[in-house]
Amino acid sequence: MPLDKSWIGRKGGRARIVIERSAVTNFARAVKDYDPVYANAEAAKAAGLDAIPVPPTYLIAASTWGTFPELQPDDPGVNPQVDVVAQYAKDGGLLLHGEQQFTYERALKVGDVLDIETEIVDTYEKTSGSGTMTFTVTDTKYVDANTGELVATARNNFINRR
Repeated sequence: MPLDKSWIGRKGGRARIVIERSAVTNFARAVKDYDPVYANAEAAKAAGLDAIPVPPTYLIAASTWGTFPELQPDDPGVNPQVDVVAQYAKDGGLLLHGEQQFTYERALKVGDVLDIETEIVDTYEKTSGSGTMTFTVTDTKYVDANTGELVATARNNFINRR
């Protein structure tokens, strides 16, 4: 099957996320980071922070805990990753998570309200003796809902090995 580049540029999966203290604390504990700055406002203040910070990889789970129904956009659009994964399932093969990368424009903290949207930015193939791997790269942009400033980008690369 020829590589389908029509996915590139497709956007969707818009949501609003509220970063809450209990979710941040639980996430930090789940990744075995017991630094008190993730649970205690006084510890964060003593460390020179203006609020409880967010662990570096928290965005991978942020939409699980912080998307309250009444705050969501009327038309969130389908997250394009869902469509690509559905196509991969039809094609057969093994779906793999290739990599995850976070780029921060500023530190995130408890109390932030973020608007997100995902876009497919690339797709390409690599062939080896054992088959073909199709890579799909997405960027999820996190924008401060109050200021409109870009605060973080999560890049995800997932693979269909056939």
